[in-house]
Amino acid sequence: MNHEDPAPDPAALKRHRNLFRAVRRRMRPRIRRSDITVTDEKTVRTATKAAAVGNAMEWFDFGTYAYLAVTIGKVFFPAGSTQLLASFTAFAASFLVRPLGGLFFGPLGDRIGRKKVLATTMMLMALGTFCIGLIPSYDTIGLASPALLLVCRLVQGFSTGGEYGGAATFIAEYAPDKKRGYFGSFLELGTLTGYTGAAGLVLILTTTLGPDAMLDWGWRIPFLVGGPIGVIGLYLRMKLDETPAFQKRAAEMSHSPEASKVEAASPRLSENVPQKELKTIFAEQWRTLLLCIGLVAAYNVTDYMLLSYMPAYLTDALGYENSMELVAAIIAMVAMMTVLQRVGHLNDRFGRKPLLLAGMIGFLVLTVPAFALFQQGSFIAVMAGLLVLGACLVCLLGTMSATLPALFPTDVRYGSLSIGYNVATSVFGGTAPGVMTALVDSTGDKLAPAYYASGAAVLGIISVLCMKETAQQPLEGSPPSVSTPEEAHALARAQTNEPTF
Repeated sequence: MNHEDPAPDPAALKRHRNLFRAVRRRMRPRIRRSDITVTDEKTVRTATKAAAVGNAMEWFDFGTYAYLAVTIGKVFFPAGSTQLLASFTAFAASFLVRPLGGLFFGPLGDRIGRKKVLATTMMLMALGTFCIGLIPSYDTIGLASPALLLVCRLVQGFSTGGEYGGAATFIAEYAPDKKRGYFGSFLELGTLTGYTGAAGLVLILTTTLGPDAMLDWGWRIPFLVGGPIGVIGLYLRMKLDETPAFQKRAAEMSHSPEASKVEAASPRLSENVPQKELKTIFAEQWRTLLLCIGLVAAYNVTDYMLLSYMPAYLTDALGYENSMELVAAIIAMVAMMTVLQRVGHLNDRFGRKPLLLAGMIGFLVLTVPAFALFQQGSFIAVMAGLLVLGACLVCLLGTMSATLPALFPTDVRYGSLSIGYNVATSVFGGTAPGVMTALVDSTGDKLAPAYYASGAAVLGIISVLCMKETAQQPLEGSPPSVSTPEEAHALARAQTNEPTF
């Protein structure tokens, strides 16, 4: 007798499917309340301030040297030589060692902690800046004078190699996920504050002391001011705890409960934890490193064009008076400072990619018209051109410091970001003023710098399109971070998928 299998019961199949889905949902990793970091608003603001002051000091030194390049050439190099070229050569030397600083300080920050390394870089930067103000002139000690200047610049460049990557990582790991763009914008607020402070101080000293006093002793004042600024920054950084993301990573990597307690109290990776070698970073993160370099290259070409090259372009290529150029630059930078935090809020709400694309497309389309305005010969035209470029740049300034740290996982974030950022800065950022000057000299076309910046913007657009959106998301390898306990409970409930039958 043949027995046919009974037809499947649809109701039974539905029950089995529901049971299978419920089990599968239960097997998914869920976020527990204890896994969520609740950040204290006051602590985050203090951490942001401590990180931003280092960036402000870096750009204060950068701006001071750039605006005093002619005077520094006369003080440190023999008469009859190409003093300005020698001055900029010593300045450029610091960019050569920045990648070495990134290679050294970046992986070290992933191993022993962000706080200790950032305190070290702050101390070295302040020391290098302060010592420049103490070096005797060439007329006093001869060739030892430019040699000491070069040593100080190398110290500054080496320490700066670990500064931006660490400061951006520090803020990103402290900030709540939904406010990372807002708090990250403070880092670039430090950039504009430092550069504006340098421009303002040099303008005041130049107009009040006169050329003879500036050459004799007045040029030393801005560099000597850098020492106290560094001490304040060092104090703020030493008061802070290690970032929550690094503390959690250090505890997870420890092999015993006792070790975890020790690491939580004094965060550093245990000696038993294998150190991430540089070859491992390059092997695992090379694609992301290339993306980081592309973003930073486009960002730095446009950034250095507006904040560093523009003074020389307006005075040397177009013949504007130096005081007029300084006043216009200060007004443009203050205008950017007033809207920078608003841009941080916007990229938290709408995403990093839309703001970055707006800035890159703006540079692609508007740089040539802005440079055409510069050639009209009036202060109003110069201001209009600077404000147009400033509007494009502020989209990048207010967004990039939250974008770059999110590219890399926690265990290699400091090292990878420091390497990628400093390679791009040395190759593209530090060379941008020289390349633009050479383009004008060789072609005779005063719009040549605009074409170069537009080409960099194309690279930036491609890089932005290739990156993932990271707004309002936890950093890779880090627990979710929120602002209040209520947000933590809501997030934990939302992540808990209870099955229903």
